[in-house]
Amino acid sequence: MPETIPPQTLLAFDFGTRNIGVATGQTLTQSASELSPLPAKEGIPDWKQLEALLNEWNPQLVVVGLPVNMDGSEMEMTRRARKFGNRITGRFGYKVEFADERLTTREAKAEAHASGHKGNYRQKPIDSLAARIILENWMNT
Repeated sequence: MPETIPPQTLLAFDFGTRNIGVATGQTLTQSASELSPLPAKEGIPDWKQLEALLNEWNPQLVVVGLPVNMDGSEMEMTRRARKFGNRITGRFGYKVEFADERLTTREAKAEAHASGHKGNYRQKPIDSLAARIILENWMNT
């Protein structure tokens, strides 16, 4: 008889230099939803705000989107996203997994456009929409 894995609460982040998208999900229904993005300054969030978010949701796992080039090679943002995820582990003790986020921004923009978004992503960011897509993709693999 296969081992039953208990349902897990997850938090996902789409790392960015101005905003860090946030989504929550749970494995029982394989569903995810967007939360308000965290403002960031040069990719650095307000760590107290991030800690409050982690305490509120108490996830069993944190998923951080890992931006890579289309050929799979890493870039500066890859290193910064990895550093962000490693800090979540180091500061707060949460297990972090990284997920390939290739094409999630394009998918998020297409989904936002289909729902009437006018394309001003600075005024109405889609970072949390991208975080939800990252989490859904992670759960489906």
